Amino acid sequence: MWERVLRFRYMITEQAKQRCRILAFWERHGTDATEEAFNVSERTLFRWQKALNVTGGKLEGLNAKSTAPNKRRRRDIKIEAINYIINQRKEHYRIGKKKLAVLLKEDLSISYSESKVGRILFDLKKRNLLPKHIKISMHAKTGHIHERNTQKSKKLRIKDYKPEKSGDVVQIDTVIKFINGVRRYILTAIDIESDFAFAYGYTHLSSNTTVDFFKKLEDIVPFTITHIQTDNGLEFQKHFKEFLEKKNIIHFFNYPRCPKMNAYIERFNRTIQEQFINWNLLNLKDNLNIFNKDIMDWLLWYDTKRPHESLGMVSPLRYIVSTLPTNDCHMWWTRTFY
Repeated sequence: MWERVLRFRYMITEQAKQRCRILAFWERHGTDATEEAFNVSERTLFRWQKALNVTGGKLEGLNAKSTAPNKRRRRDIKIEAINYIINQRKEHYRIGKKKLAVLLKEDLSISYSESKVGRILFDLKKRNLLPKHIKISMHAKTGHIHERNTQKSKKLRIKDYKPEKSGDVVQIDTVIKFINGVRRYILTAIDIESDFAFAYGYTHLSSNTTVDFFKKLEDIVPFTITHIQTDNGLEFQKHFKEFLEKKNIIHFFNYPRCPKMNAYIERFNRTIQEQFINWNLLNLKDNLNIFNKDIMDWLLWYDTKRPHESLGMVSPLRYIVSTLPTNDCHMWWTRTFY
């Protein structure tokens, strides 16, 4: 008895019960009254009555059934086209749907649209029929080759964030110079609100190098850095990321292959190369200490003396001082590089 109660409770929907009431009303009052009261056509009433008779009077027959068509359209794809797409993907990694559509027409005389080829690629990928290309790395000391596992992490983008004062967003980038087969790196930084800039040269590049540069940057700038913006280079990962997390500094990343997001630092890179680096390449190659000492003198002029059109023809430091409260504005005049 309990099993029958459960079956009645869970197998019969409220919609089936309502249909049963409408059928009872139809038998008692006729078609015209039923159509007017429940807005149900006579054809629908006969269909419900037939469904109830087929199940021997059981209310389960009045449950709503799937409205999907019995015969569904299937994508007409030739097996030659599928094999051709798989072979092309084996020979040419990540060749796209647009090019494959052209090649199918040229080689097999099969005219598929670009969107149809895209759907074929999607289906093949779901069925794991497309070749997978793995990235490998070789350990320099041991010579062992192993598969490289790349873990994708969600990166924070600057999007609609608007800086309000100096230090809200500082852009950092790397300038790479090749001098007679020798590679040198100059890390650069600029505050997008005040144009206050800094740069330093290194013989090698890593996340530890960027940490060292950022420590020097914090000692130099006359404001507190709360946000930075960089590209997706490896020098801005690992140790540098951990360093920023400890200091609660928010790190914005550019979108890949989109240098215009770092427009301020890219323009500063051009300026510092045209006006200083390209004139001191020998020191950059042979005597990095002298190069860094000279670049400090140039930056001192750039930040404290050089007029900037974007700042109303005043220097970055003068602009920063003008935005400070009256009690604090004079304390920065004696601050200099060291």
